[in-house]
Amino acid sequence: MNYEKFLREHHLKVTPQRLGILSLMHNAGHISVDDLYVRIKKQFSSISLATLYKNINAMLDSRIITEVKIPNAKQKYEIVKAPHIHLLCQKCKEFLDLELNLEGLINEASQQSHYEIEESNIILSGLCKRCQED
Repeated sequence: MNYEKFLREHHLKVTPQRLGILSLMHNAGHISVDDLYVRIKKQFSSISLATLYKNINAMLDSRIITEVKIPNAKQKYEIVKAPHIHLLCQKCKEFLDLELNLEGLINEASQQSHYEIEESNIILSGLCKRCQED
């Protein structure tokens, strides 16, 4: 993914810190601020937590990244992608994307509620295959 182009398309200044943040998010899939801070400090030792939050908030406002609110856990962040659902294992806490065609569900929700749906955050929880076998 060309992060420089991605930032420019969303009218954000390209900085080494933003490029690093996006690269770490892309590699992690989903990442908490705490984990992101530990990892970004390895690349940019002088970055502060306040600067990290400032960059995260700018990218949230520009809809480059999105916040994923996980029940009973700290929220995570991910790069915006096609509508999808998340799967959460209640035992090992594995957290995965599952790409499904959500168009019908979103359209039906919009028609029934008369909402103009702008984003979705669906989390299904249960036990992953490994934990079922334990």
